[in-house]
Amino acid sequence: MSELEDLYREVILDHSRRPIGRGDVSGAAVTHHELNPSCGDEITVGLSVDGDRIAGITWEGQGCSISMASASVMTSLLDGMPRPEAQALIEEFRTMLRSRGGGAEPSEELGDAAAFQGVARYVMRVKCAMLAWVALEACLLQTEA
Repeated sequence: MSELEDLYREVILDHSRRPIGRGDVSGAAVTHHELNPSCGDEITVGLSVDGDRIAGITWEGQGCSISMASASVMTSLLDGMPRPEAQALIEEFRTMLRSRGGGAEPSEELGDAAAFQGVARYVMRVKCAMLAWVALEACLLQTEA
């Protein structure tokens, strides 16, 4: 295993052990729940916005270390970000995970989310990694209305 793969594994384990943004979503402006029926992972993401900027992301959930770490990384990366940039990063993350491990190197803007690049090789795990991101994307759509 390469040093980069080791580093990526550590990032995922660290976020899984000490998740960022995990908490009560009841105070959020909008919430969205997602379930991965193939493995039982589930998450509810709460979002607050201030104008065109994400003002707060919280989430509650249970599942594998990949889904919980992905929610944590997503929160640390996107909280406070302008909506258009957040939507672009969600799409970049999705594209990376759909590459099946053969895509271009992730951009620096993905930060710790690049750690999930190896997940792209495991089709069943892609849904785990995308779960929180899909829920956040749904919340962003709700706030546009």
